[in-house]
Amino acid sequence: MLIVIFGLFGRFASPYSPTENASRPYAPPGDGLVLGADALGRDVLSRLLWGGGNLIWMSVLAALVGVILGCALGMVAAMSGRLAENLVMRGIEVLLAFPSMLLVLLFVSMLGPSPILLVLLVAVTHIAPVARVTRGAVLPLKDKEYVQWAQFVGLGRARLVFTEILPNITSPVLVELGLRLMWSVAVFAALSFLGYGIQPPEADWGLMINENQGALRSQPWAMLAPIALIGVFTAGLSLVTEGVSRVLNRTGTEQ
Repeated sequence: MLIVIFGLFGRFASPYSPTENASRPYAPPGDGLVLGADALGRDVLSRLLWGGGNLIWMSVLAALVGVILGCALGMVAAMSGRLAENLVMRGIEVLLAFPSMLLVLLFVSMLGPSPILLVLLVAVTHIAPVARVTRGAVLPLKDKEYVQWAQFVGLGRARLVFTEILPNITSPVLVELGLRLMWSVAVFAALSFLGYGIQPPEADWGLMINENQGALRSQPWAMLAPIALIGVFTAGLSLVTEGVSRVLNRTGTEQ
């Protein structure tokens, strides 16, 4: 939570503009620069405070869109007839056959690194694995007595899904959401590092690693600080989703 607050609202406490030259290149900490300067003399702390916003909202949005679409597709496959299930699963297998990172890089290289395009592309890479997990979680529920009773009394398909199916697959879906969030953070950071994500001179944690990779000995904070923030953010997302999943599992068991 602290990393999210830091990334989204830290810019309001930034001592410098993220593009302002505050000192000489790779200046060490001191003279008002808490973490020193980067390759162009910009304040590292200011760029850290500005650089997390894009990574956070893009990662969260891509994961949510991918999980929602994947869940919907997985439920369609599990709840429909054999023909529809086969069509959906064959499409999922085709998506799984393409390396996710290469798929994103292919379209970004052709269409440009627009943030919305990046979010959509990363969301698409989440659909297939989420759909497969959702289908596997839903199939055993179809034979449960409460589901068969709901179908017997004429409960509509949409109401059946939202009242009987979804509440009982919350735990695996949340675990998958945590995995998708971590994957999104890694992909967006890697894209910025490779030059296909957020473009300079805008501040971004992944871009900062690329810009300052030659300063590991002379000014290590310029490179190590964004690496640390990305790592803490990823680990924090995993712990939060796992904790929520355990609470829901415990609540379901007690009931």
